[in-house]
Amino acid sequence: MQKLNDKWMRIVGVPLLALAGQWMMYGYTNMPYPDDWRIPFFFTLGTIIVWELNRWGIILSRRHYPELAQTRQRVLYQLIWFFIFSSIIRITQTFFYHIIGLWPSEDYLLFKPYFFNTLVSVVGTIQVAAYYEGVYLYQRWKVSFTEAQELKKVNLQSQLDSLKTQINPHFLFNNLNSLSSLITSDAEQAERFLDELSSVYRYLLQQNNRDLCPLIDEISFINAYFHLLKTRYGDGIFMENTVEGTYMRYLIPPLTLQILFENAIKHNVISVNRPLTIRLYTQDNNLYVENNLQKKKLAVPSNQIGLQNIMMKYKLLDHSSVIVHHDDEKFLVRVPLISPALEIVAAG
Repeated sequence: MQKLNDKWMRIVGVPLLALAGQWMMYGYTNMPYPDDWRIPFFFTLGTIIVWELNRWGIILSRRHYPELAQTRQRVLYQLIWFFIFSSIIRITQTFFYHIIGLWPSEDYLLFKPYFFNTLVSVVGTIQVAAYYEGVYLYQRWKVSFTEAQELKKVNLQSQLDSLKTQINPHFLFNNLNSLSSLITSDAEQAERFLDELSSVYRYLLQQNNRDLCPLIDEISFINAYFHLLKTRYGDGIFMENTVEGTYMRYLIPPLTLQILFENAIKHNVISVNRPLTIRLYTQDNNLYVENNLQKKKLAVPSNQIGLQNIMMKYKLLDHSSVIVHHDDEKFLVRVPLISPALEIVAAG
């Protein structure tokens, strides 16, 4: 539940509002100001009840509509709540005043006390709630700004890690060696290999300012990336792609697939006799990346930065969590796909 820090409002603000409301009530209805202890007592009691109920309206509105993009719904929820409950309490209170004779009967016929008592209560509550809503908006903005900065740092780290992977001498040596072999044996294949290598680096350099990208872009990139792997490992590695076309417009953090492929290659044996198969498929708005598990005898040191980066991105984007599952036969990562419509609503 969203908390409401209104300690001083309940201790000091409510009694002051009760006295102000009492003064306005008798001043605007042209009734003589009575010298009766019951007036301030019941006014204060009514104000306490009104605020205690209305603060619950504020808390519930934050529970149902907590985001900055939901401010309009949250404020409308509060206004409706304030009007209904303040009116019920003040009308009941005013009726009670007439019964015990706290103002002349002619005013009862004109309904002035009902109108002003309810009006003062609703307007006063709205003014106080506006202050708390302003504080809440500022706090949510600070959280969103901090998360945006954290996401930017995670993205930069992810891009840096990916670039390090691609430009380290070992990777370059392997790809240039493959290219050299193709040039002498198959010029057409060498040309395609060079095109795919260029596509890989081009995509990496284009991700600087993107938190999300369409799945179709990631699939195109991983196809180019896998072509490099296939040229190097041959029948030691395979990719099965059964991603449904309906999900191609859905969004995903860039370089997610490259990180998961690198993770599979780093920790598993790859050979013609024991081929590594990486499967891509979709189900229920999720992308699954699965590979058969055949761990290397000598464990490769790992700090799991790649997987942690992916998980942190989704956490900061406030979407469903990334799920990692593995057993003796397979390693599986479930990555949520973000609907373009939901992202447009969030951005608005």
